Amino acid sequence: MTESNERISRADLEGKFKLLQDDIQGTVDRNKSSLTTYAAIASGVVVIIAYAFGRRSGRKRRSVLEIRR
Repeated sequence: MTESNERISRADLEGKFKLLQDDIQGTVDRNKSSLTTYAAIASGVVVIIAYAFGRRSGRKRRSVLEIRR
């Protein structure tokens, strides 16, 4: 291993963090529309599943009324 006596300056750190932030922000911007689409589909699926389970439990609890005259 070689030792280097160069010190890391504040400007070096800020520059690297800025590059990292720009890279992440670019990735988020590119994928935002597909993420929105997937979130909408997932919420629709959750609503349909909740509706189906609600109907099923409603059928189980429904009593049969017999009306006599």
